[in-house]
Amino acid sequence: MNRDAAFAPASGQGASQVWLVRHAQTEWSLNGRHTGRSDIPLTPAGVAAAEALRPWFASMRFDRVLSSPLSRAMETARLCGLGSQVRPEPLLVEWDYGAFEGVTTHQIQSERPDWDLWRDGCPDGETLEQVAARAAAVLRRIAEAPGSVALFSHGHFSRLIIAAWLQLPPSRGRSFAIRAGSVTVLGHEHGNPVIWAAGDVPGTPGVGR
Repeated sequence: MNRDAAFAPASGQGASQVWLVRHAQTEWSLNGRHTGRSDIPLTPAGVAAAEALRPWFASMRFDRVLSSPLSRAMETARLCGLGSQVRPEPLLVEWDYGAFEGVTTHQIQSERPDWDLWRDGCPDGETLEQVAARAAAVLRRIAEAPGSVALFSHGHFSRLIIAAWLQLPPSRGRSFAIRAGSVTVLGHEHGNPVIWAAGDVPGTPGVGR
């Protein structure tokens, strides 16, 4: 088997690579506030972080570039140099946090100590199953792409895309921490779905929002 064949998807498994990008920093992402459908702009640091990704994307050719229609994701795609190619995809919006929009996990758990997003969902928002169904729909949509695809989305929704790609239960999305402005590369090895890079940003590895 040659190298290209080893890294190709199995028949019917879809795009050869998916570059999954969480939008760059916003004020709310920095503060840990749940940011679902609120259209919060990038901070100056977020703009700089997205621009720093441009050389990475310049080395790639994408057959399809899709983004959440929210401005923080679309602007991240533009700053990465893909403004002429990106198209809005409503399925890529973040988890609808309902009554917990704009609220931090600490604030929620001060009133509901046992609350767990990955188990309980959000009142007046989406359940885990509803968000997972959207993630699966995104992967079906890009399944016919002949080459690589770039997706610009959000923190929790990106975790569900990773879980779906790896054929894991949706609740396992809790295991994938993704920093703002980072790139996760999904692909295949010998027909198996794999993660080639996880939450990478230019510079040194690290943790945080």
